[in-house]
Amino acid sequence: MSPFGAPLLAEPQIASQMGAAPLPAPPAPARVLVLGYGNPGRQDDGLGPAAAARIEAHGWPHVTAYDNYQLNIEDAVDVAEHDVVWFVDAARTGSAPFTIQELTPTPTLEFTSHLVRPEAILAMAEQYYAATPRAFLLGIRGYAFEFIEALTPAASDNLDCAVAMLESELFTGRGLAAP
Repeated sequence: MSPFGAPLLAEPQIASQMGAAPLPAPPAPARVLVLGYGNPGRQDDGLGPAAAARIEAHGWPHVTAYDNYQLNIEDAVDVAEHDVVWFVDAARTGSAPFTIQELTPTPTLEFTSHLVRPEAILAMAEQYYAATPRAFLLGIRGYAFEFIEALTPAASDNLDCAVAMLESELFTGRGLAAP
């Protein structure tokens, strides 16, 4: 009821009785996947998994975060179940602290399963599951890739910046997953 005693038209039963359409339900939050990949045993190559772990620790509804050593064709199933996908990887070159690239599905023919690109995963999700989520590659600048299980200080700083940006994007714009 309104403060004046009249029924609110947003109430479905009353609105339909009065011939007015009820107000539409707010849109559901986007389902977001953050997929970090890389090898944490190779210094800064672990930036992707580290970013995914930080996002996962928030436990936000509608946001799924996990990591792999590398992308696999099976990832197309998870990608297809989401509206927005952030692929997160270490970048050997490029601008610090990170770069963002919007991705489109691109089928590729590779002679190995050890190198599957995000665009190929998107193409599989489109071809086999008719899913075309909006997708981005977040490349976090790394500097050293030796067999050491620790990020370099400079890469760790880049990770902090990248995760702060990603946390913001998850709720304003390219993430679209308000809790």
